Parts: sequence; C-alpha cells; structure tokens
Amino acid sequence: MIDTIEKEDNLISEEEAAQYDRQIRLWGLDAQKRLRGSRVLLVGLRGLGAEVAKNLILAGVKGLTLLDHEQVTEESRRAQFLIPVDADGQNQAQASLDRAQLLNPMVEVKADTDAVESKPDDFFFQFDAVCLTRCSKDLMVRVDQLCASRNIKVFCGDVFGYHGYMFSDLGQEHHYVEEKPKVVKGSNEANDGPEAKKPKVDPSETTMAKKTISFCSLKAALEVDWSNEKAKNNLKRIPVDYFLLQVLLKFRTDKGRDPQPDSFAEDSQLLLQIRDDVLETMGLSSELLPNTFVSYCFSEMAPVCAVVGGVLGQELVKALSQRDAPHRNFFFFDGLKGSGVVDYFGSK
Repeated sequence: MIDTIEKEDNLISEEEAAQYDRQIRLWGLDAQKRLRGSRVLLVGLRGLGAEVAKNLILAGVKGLTLLDHEQVTEESRRAQFLIPVDADGQNQAQASLDRAQLLNPMVEVKADTDAVESKPDDFFFQFDAVCLTRCSKDLMVRVDQLCASRNIKVFCGDVFGYHGYMFSDLGQEHHYVEEKPKVVKGSNEANDGPEAKKPKVDPSETTMAKKTISFCSLKAALEVDWSNEKAKNNLKRIPVDYFLLQVLLKFRTDKGRDPQPDSFAEDSQLLLQIRDDVLETMGLSSELLPNTFVSYCFSEMAPVCAVVGGVLGQELVKALSQRDAPHRNFFFFDGLKGSGVVDYFGSK
C-alpha cells in the first residue's frame, strides 16, 4: 500500500512528495496539490512551446496534451530541444512526446496530431488551462471566448525574432494567495514611547493574504480605443511591442504564416505596409513603430524562447496553483534591450 499525504480528497504519494519536495517547500503543499490536479492543453511545439512544455512537466501538472499538426523540418528541429535529430518528416507533437515524458514520468503527457482549428468547442472544456502558441488572432479570440464561459484559464504567447510576448486571461475573478511579511502591533506600555506603538513589519514572520483580481478578454485587450485623449496621452508609456504584436498577427492572418528569412525582402516590405495600415486604422502615426523593426522579427531566437517560455510557464504554474500575484495581462520581452515589461490593456 502506498503511503500518502492526504488533505480533503486530494492525495499525493510519498514518491510525489519526494519528487516535488523543493517546490512544496517553496510554494506549499496546497499549491502543489492544485498543480497535480490540473490538465493543460499546449498548442504549438516549436521553440516557445517546447520551453513551456518543459516547465509545466517539471512543475508537476497532472496531464499535458501537446497539440500540433505540422511536420518536423530542419528549421523546427533546430528551434527546440525535444525533437530528435532524425525526426524530419514526423509530426512535431508526436516527435516531441518521448523526450517530454522522460522529464517527469509522473505527468501524463499525450500527443495530438490534429489541427487546432478542426477541434470542436467541447474539446477545450476538458482542460483547466489552455496555452496557445503560433495561432492566428481569430483562433485565439475564439478559444478565449469559449474558455471564459467555463472558467478555463487561457494563455497566449509567441516569439518573433528578438521579440516575444505572453497574454493571460484568468477570468472575471481569479483568486490567489500571496505571502506577506507579518505586521506586529506596537507595544501599549506607557514607557515605550510613541515610536514603539507604531505597527512594525517583522521580516522573519509571514502571513498568507487572500486576494482576487479581474482580467479582460483577448479581444478587448487587442481592440483598445486610441481615439480618446486619455489613451493618446498615455502613448509615451505604452510598450512599442504592443503595436508590433498587432502588425505580426495581421501578417499571420493575411499570409497564413510568420515572416520567413528566405523571403526577407518581400516580407519586410509587406510588414511595413501592414504597419502603416494597422496604425492608421487605430488612428495613430506609423512613427510609433520605426522601420527598423523589420530587421529583428524573423524566426524564433532560442534565448528569447527561453525567457518568454520561462515567464509563460511561471504564469501558468501561478494561475493553476493559485499562489502569488499573476502578471496582468501582457508581458513583452525585447531581446535587443535584454528586458521585459508587464502592462495591462483592455477594459478595467
């Protein structure tokens, strides 16, 4: 009989407790139990998808489904570390399965070779979180709206050259706990003086604070109204990557692919034209996104995938475990600057 650690109806075996010992010490047993009970769908197994898969499997989710209908090419094989060198021509999800499973045998890892566009609505309802990479804007909006009706957490992410982003929609009410330093009340003794009566923070002791935060849909986040004066006055603090994302998603919609190095000249001109059209539609100047952006948004850069995949994986873990404050709602990474920024777009 397997020894277990029990709370309510969730069980963690002695073997699992040993496997996740460091994580349990970091974020607690309850958080690990929530992770252990979570099933995640990951769409897209290129560079970013492989990083996210690795982070989720090592964290110890219950199940991870890898969904990708594309075939392995030399470019896709070089973009990630889960595909063997002799897998050209195989399905990307299937080719990634064995190495992914070896990362943590306690996680149920499955491969699905269908196109995500072909999946019926109820397919997504079996998961606690859905993570979309390399998907069209229309598909991401559709899945986000579907999942919102069932309180399923949605994440989106992509890497374009030196640039990457992640988006999260955790619903109208996302509950989580956050560890805070304990505030010790001051002494009431008369001879202690007024300073002694003030509340003090004791860094050696902490308390858990329950909090709730609200998110907006992806559609609302991408359709900000820039016509009003308040929005225009905030333009100087808006990350330029937000507008770059709009351009690259429009390129993907129009061409059915991302910008390719082997068609750099043609794609660069098209990107500039899309930039002009997208920003004009928003009522904004094309000068917001300088022409030089076209030189840095081709292919997937492995270091950028590692950074964005680390943040995206971390946010999935935080959301599923309901531990610590989540990023709300965009994270943008600029590999040229070597820095990232969290910002909120959409209805408050």
